[in-house]
Amino acid sequence: MNKNTICVWYDKDAEAAARFYAETFPDSFVGAVHRAPGDFPFGKKGDVLTVEFTVFGIPCIGLNGGPVFKHSEAFSFQISTEDQEETDCYWNAIVGNGGAQSECGWCKDRWGVNWQITPRILSEAMAAGGAEAQRAFAATMTMQKIDVATIDAARRS
Repeated sequence: MNKNTICVWYDKDAEAAARFYAETFPDSFVGAVHRAPGDFPFGKKGDVLTVEFTVFGIPCIGLNGGPVFKHSEAFSFQISTEDQEETDCYWNAIVGNGGAQSECGWCKDRWGVNWQITPRILSEAMAAGGAEAQRAFAATMTMQKIDVATIDAARRS
């Protein structure tokens, strides 16, 4: 068992979410699925209670805790991408599977978990600081899914 694991609360679909992540992202898989040994407030004995999974090498546990807590942008997975093709691949997988677009590279999967699909070129522009970062930032503020070519042009203008 890992010393530190991210626990993500789901209403009731932790296993479905974990399987989707494992199919979508490299270095991702579903581990143990644990069933409740007895009835609990939002489930019955034998229902899936927790799911161990890994997303891009990061260990997580999905907890089927019921509808008490909802996800917010206060927590997100940030995925660094190399190019537009990889950006499109992950964005389209999340949004196209019942998710929703947001602003500035953020989207939400169908379980309400927030994702930032962030091309490396944007991170590099922000790290450069100064006018380059300002131009890239201004361009990003007009986008939902990040357009790599637009960020590249903003960096150089």
